[in-house]
Amino acid sequence: MEHNPPAAWLTEAASAAEQQGAGNLLRVVLIVMVVGCVLTAWFLLRGYRRKDD
Repeated sequence: MEHNPPAAWLTEAASAAEQQGAGNLLRVVLIVMVVGCVLTAWFLLRGYRRKDD
């Protein structure tokens, strides 16, 4: 096991993130968009519920 300086993992992670591209960012954006659509639909459709009091 070789000894690396404490900041070496940070530079290694940054270079790996540059090679990966926008995959994680796109995934997060899509998840937030879907959750937002579901919450918006729930908020709008809850007003159409019938009150049979």
